[in-house]
Amino acid sequence: MTTLTLLHPGSMGAPLAAHAVANGHRVLWVATGRSERTRQRAEKAGFVAYESLGAALGESDAALSVCPPQAAEDMAGTVAQHAFGGIYMDAKAISPQRMQRIADGMPKGCTVLDGSIIGPPPSDGRRARLYLAGPEPAQDTIRALFKDTGVQVRTAGTDLGAASALKMAFAGYQKAARALAGVAHALADHHGVRDLLTEEAHTMTSAILSDPDYLPSVAARAWRWGPEMDEVAETLRAADLPPQVAEATRLIYDRWAQDKDQELPLDIVLAHLRQVG
Repeated sequence: MTTLTLLHPGSMGAPLAAHAVANGHRVLWVATGRSERTRQRAEKAGFVAYESLGAALGESDAALSVCPPQAAEDMAGTVAQHAFGGIYMDAKAISPQRMQRIADGMPKGCTVLDGSIIGPPPSDGRRARLYLAGPEPAQDTIRALFKDTGVQVRTAGTDLGAASALKMAFAGYQKAARALAGVAHALADHHGVRDLLTEEAHTMTSAILSDPDYLPSVAARAWRWGPEMDEVAETLRAADLPPQVAEATRLIYDRWAQDKDQELPLDIVLAHLRQVG
């Protein structure tokens, strides 16, 4: 049996750690200062309440942080103050650079794992993927917590930051796509054509992120699509909507301008996006 301290039982962390409890492991949480809603969530999941973080960490083999990104370093710093010597894993959406800062701030003897969760809260039959990066023995410990559960543990390698990078790449597309959809519908609504936009959307491919092999053809046409984004920006501006979404896209297409009418290999096309100027 592994003992895990969960920091803190939120809408993602609680159902995630509940699978460890279902597997016969012990999950602790610090009840002091937490809301009644959090308390109910923790009790339902079968977590054991402690009044202090130091007491919980003193009995734990691992600590799992699933807190908001902006609180990640503060939470890690608080754990570090207790000279924790187990496995510390941050599994929220943070940059690889922030993950490295967290690792640098942990005490000697503490093993740091980089984690990222992709998918919905794993409850009511829904499943999530937990990606890990860092030392393999520590990954094995976490993997055992969730063996044969609704949390599918996958490795992103041993390089700290790899799991966070995957989350940034996935969330950068997924969250931005939803924001773009909102802007598109707001613009169409402004001009009374929202129903037509929805109708056209049904003709679009749904494999945009899962089929990168089409990207060279996009790069080959970027020289034409860039100026189109200028027109989109002007239209958004006139409708009091944020033009920056189109302006940023124009900057991306500018990096592909050198690929005009060419069918280049995917790795070269992606490399051109990393070139400045």
